Amino acid sequence: MHAFKGCFRSTKTSKLPRGEDHIVLASETPFTVNEIEALHDLFKKLSSTIVDDDLIHKEEFQLALFSNSSKQNLFSNRVFDLFDAKHNGVIEFGEFVRSLSVFHPYASEQDKITFAFRLYDLRQTGYIERVELKEMVVAILSELDSTLTDDAVDSIVDKTMIEADLNGDGRIDPEEWKDFVTKNPSLLKNMTLPYLKELTLAFPSFVLHTEVPD
Repeated sequence: MHAFKGCFRSTKTSKLPRGEDHIVLASETPFTVNEIEALHDLFKKLSSTIVDDDLIHKEEFQLALFSNSSKQNLFSNRVFDLFDAKHNGVIEFGEFVRSLSVFHPYASEQDKITFAFRLYDLRQTGYIERVELKEMVVAILSELDSTLTDDAVDSIVDKTMIEADLNGDGRIDPEEWKDFVTKNPSLLKNMTLPYLKELTLAFPSFVLHTEVPD
């Protein structure tokens, strides 16, 4: 993943975009007011790489992740969709902060479990189907520039379904997912970004460090 350097600077005189109040955002997330201001600097940098309009477009999101605005991938598209809470094709500052807060070390485990579930629930049915799980495993492997045979991928997916689909209906519901993650805590390892406590200069690298289910 492309890391940003030198993108934080004083924001004492800057105005937060789209009417988002930094005090309100701090009250709704684990971030402090000063951290919200630092995130605003990062947001301004990301949202002006292609179109300077205080909004992060998908191409700008792709550029932030891969240094390539044209690279498309199911996984990265899904992450963008989850950040785009209003489903209007862009990420506003409030959406950026609230979505990023899930990766904060102080965010609740339940919030992380729910976000991860939504990531795999591609068709937003409230369940993770086998085909969705396979699609995401393939997409994540692609992000990692890793290749496995189709049989190896099927083996990963089948093992996960056997362990997670407790009622045997061929899909994973939220409670089954919670139980599965509780038994396999490594799945949430990359749902926490320690540097969000101190807001270093790097953009969250959850793509390059995301693990597929064992």
